Order: sequence, then structure tokens, then C-alpha cells
Amino acid sequence: MRYIRYAFFGALALVLVTVSLANRGTVTLNTLPEAVAAIPGMGVLSYSIQLPMFLVILGGILAGLLLGFVWEWLREHKHRADASQKGAQVRKLERELKKTQAERDKDKDEVLALLDQAS
Repeated sequence: MRYIRYAFFGALALVLVTVSLANRGTVTLNTLPEAVAAIPGMGVLSYSIQLPMFLVILGGILAGLLLGFVWEWLREHKHRADASQKGAQVRKLERELKKTQAERDKDKDEVLALLDQAS
């Protein structure tokens, strides 16, 4: 299974390198369209930068992955909180069980008490 994973990552790397080499031309990224940037006061927010196209593509993929990870982390918060609450409840019940067993076994012989706990 490990070799299949390595083969997949190798193929993915080959595809990404091929796409990167095929898209080396520069493109201009603008924060605002020209019509909106022409509105008085909006020029402050207007920036532009020239980057190779492959950086734009890979940056978009990376931004999408990061947004997806954060979205899932936030969505699963209720499940993590529920698991934490149930874990605390289990620990509390285990403490109560040990306390109850200790009270039950206080008048017994130590060997018999250990045998009861083992089973």
C-alpha cells in the first residue's frame, strides 16, 4: 500500500511540474476591476501584481485546500466537544467504580479482593 501511495504522489508531482512548465507566462492579478478602482476613494484598495500563471494556479489550489481544512475543522467542532465530554464522563464513572469496589472489598481478604478485580 505504501508503494501505491508513493506512485500516486510521484504522478501528482509529475502532473504539477508539467502544468507549471506549460504555464510560465505572466499574468496580472488585480484586487479590483478597473471600473471599480476608478470610483473616488477606491483607488486605495486597488493593487496589481504580475505573477507566472503556474503560481496563480498552484496558489489557488493551496488556498482551496486551506479553506477546506478550516471549514471541516470548524464543522467538526461539535463532534470533538461531544467526544471530550464523553471522555470526561467515562473517567468520572471509572473513578466512581473504583471507589465503589474499594468500599465493597474493604472487609474482604486482600487476595480475594484482587481476584474479584481481575475478573
